[in-house]
Amino acid sequence: MNKRWTIREVPAEDAITALAGELNIDTVLSTLLLHRGITNYDEAKYFFRPDERHLHDPFLMKDMEKAIERIETAIANGEKIMIYGDYDVDGTTAVAVVYSFFKNHHGNIEYYIPDRYREGYGVSTQGIDYAAENGFSLIIALDCGIKSVDKVAYANTLGVDFIICDHHTPGEELPAAVAVLDPKRADCSYPFKELSGCGIGFKLAQAYAEKNGLPFEEVAKYFDLAAVSIACDIVPIVGENRVLAFYGLQKINTDPCIGLKTLMGVAGKSATYTISDIVFLLGPRINAAGRIDDAKHAVELLISCNEDEAKDKGELINLHNIERKEHDLSITDQALGMINDSQILIDRKSTVVFNEKWHKGVIGIVASRLTEKYYRPTVVLTQSNGHVAGSARSVLGYDLYEALCGCSDLLIQFGGHKYAAGLTMHPENVEAFMAKFEEVVSASITAEQLTQQIQIDAELRLTQIEAKFFRILNQFGPFGPENMSPVFISKNVYVSSNPMLVGQNHLKMSVMHEGSALFDCIAFNHGEYLDKIKKDVPFDICYSIEENVWRERRTIQLNVRGIRV
Repeated sequence: MNKRWTIREVPAEDAITALAGELNIDTVLSTLLLHRGITNYDEAKYFFRPDERHLHDPFLMKDMEKAIERIETAIANGEKIMIYGDYDVDGTTAVAVVYSFFKNHHGNIEYYIPDRYREGYGVSTQGIDYAAENGFSLIIALDCGIKSVDKVAYANTLGVDFIICDHHTPGEELPAAVAVLDPKRADCSYPFKELSGCGIGFKLAQAYAEKNGLPFEEVAKYFDLAAVSIACDIVPIVGENRVLAFYGLQKINTDPCIGLKTLMGVAGKSATYTISDIVFLLGPRINAAGRIDDAKHAVELLISCNEDEAKDKGELINLHNIERKEHDLSITDQALGMINDSQILIDRKSTVVFNEKWHKGVIGIVASRLTEKYYRPTVVLTQSNGHVAGSARSVLGYDLYEALCGCSDLLIQFGGHKYAAGLTMHPENVEAFMAKFEEVVSASITAEQLTQQIQIDAELRLTQIEAKFFRILNQFGPFGPENMSPVFISKNVYVSSNPMLVGQNHLKMSVMHEGSALFDCIAFNHGEYLDKIKKDVPFDICYSIEENVWRERRTIQLNVRGIRV
């Protein structure tokens, strides 16, 4: 697939030079800082040196006082407390943090994860009934609940109180809970709005510790789980999330909790973990528990204090992940076949595919794969509990949620955000939805949005990549949304010898500029350039700069995103 190369606007030259001089760094690095809104030494120090002291006062969050008072009352009275969370990575890590923390201070506490297929997303009537029937008088809901107005009202009639800890955008009406912790509330002045669900749970624990004179170390031990949630829920890694991710990665790489240590063992990676490693190695395994069987297995692993028990859970979850992969690959192949066999589907600006036998637990992954392949808004549908359930993904710049709003008359319910959403409909509406979604997308998407883009941060000569440059560049991490790993363009580079194919379709080569060192490159899925790149023929590359570890030897490697001969 051809991709657009777009280079970010270069800041004013005097600003670049001034900041480079003030920090004694390369002008390319000062350009990257200016792109991030960093204009002076103090701002750069704050950025490059994340500190626990940068975490905000948790009591700045609306209703935090009420939440802590209600928890203190429950503990003092010996009430049964239920920690309720969603079944994905963010939800299960949130439950693990809050349950583990309060378990140290209150013995009458349990956790509850809804079944993905029987109860669906968010707070369920079944969960509330279980709480009431078993004597729970307080539910702390994590990573869900902000739109559960009816469910919370129902719980109130049964004498069950709620504390909502959510990070999703509220609706017009808030649930009638004892406390609603959500920085996205219109009336909440908390300084940082982009915490994960686990991040809200972390702040709840931090607030309780502060109020009750507990050392911060009792909360800091959960940095690793907070980092996993931040990575896997794709929240911006800026502000408070950057601090949590920074310390979380440190803990993951030095002293992870038993559950994560076990998971890292079955994932098979022994070198230093990055945010990307969490996303691709740990996240899918944690998610697989709820996709294939029961997300409670993930929580049991993450709260484990026994290495033997954790090993058993880790192996079980790894088996679930293998099964998840099999479903994923099989359904993806079937979906690709459906599209390739239909000229109508090929010609559309959207993709909607449906098979009543597809496994609901992996249709979101399949939607992501189809979006990568065809690069257009995509919905994958399957049969579930008498309805048709769907998972949707979008492309850069296109608001998927708004497109679904345009089809709302055909949907039972839907929710999500700009780039990902879930939906349900009656089976008889599937064909009408396919037509309506295509109509809405075609009328609102631009040609540019339908062409994948590589955003380049700066032009770089390979002679500029030396030890100090690479050391400072690494300090820009942890990388993630709103602080992505920088992408550079280098023009007129040469290969030292003809490139070679590795793996299925990956290009391996070494490149240089006149006067530069030789840099190893890996260009994933760029095998079509094997016969086009020759010695003594200049070409352009865009790439990110990484450290490659092979047999304990560390070298700088260019991860090539695009090639132009």
